[in-house]
Amino acid sequence: MSVEESATEPMRVVHQLHENGIIAVIRAPNVTAAVRAVDTLVDGGVTTIEITYSTPDVPQVLRRITASHGGGVLLGVGTITQPDEVWAAAEAGARFLVSPGVDEAVAAAMTSTGLASLFGAFTPTEVMQALSLGAHAVKLFPASTGGIGHLRALRGPFPDVRLVPTGGVSVDNLPDWLAAGAYAVGAAGSLCPPDALAAGDYREIGRRAVAFSGALQRFRGRQTVVEEDDQ
Repeated sequence: MSVEESATEPMRVVHQLHENGIIAVIRAPNVTAAVRAVDTLVDGGVTTIEITYSTPDVPQVLRRITASHGGGVLLGVGTITQPDEVWAAAEAGARFLVSPGVDEAVAAAMTSTGLASLFGAFTPTEVMQALSLGAHAVKLFPASTGGIGHLRALRGPFPDVRLVPTGGVSVDNLPDWLAAGAYAVGAAGSLCPPDALAAGDYREIGRRAVAFSGALQRFRGRQTVVEEDDQ
């Protein structure tokens, strides 16, 4: 990869996050559950995956997913709170990194990898801090606390910031988040419920994946019709 290509790679990934629209946030009880959940999500049309550090042995999970799906999955790691977690994720093949907050040491480690980096923020001050530390996009977290109105309010002073609400996103309100200006959304328990992961109920996870991907497609289909009508 050339220097020029390397410099643009994080933005290629960020653009793909937008194109795919939905980030499945997986907090699995073990490696096998995480891998099987990803297989099921991909079959259901959700191909952007964030494995959180609350999942045991994240590097092994990443390697197994990469071996199975290769470039068919946009794979990242979340709940990064320590610099050493950054390096382990990067070495295991993560293409994007997500922290739930803004910490200077963690942010420096994340951006130094050359990978797409998302820092968590909730207030305008935190959004500004995330941007100043090099965030390629900002994870609005916890999005459920402020709701869709909070996202709209933040887009007033930050119209060009790529905001990715996570927490509180469901199949029913997914169109509302996107219409309010979400760059992409993160879905955790509403897409991969903890009880389904614990019980190995991958059929339920698959059903939810199909529902989420269908909701995204329908929203984008309606947007296309509106844009064509406006021309």
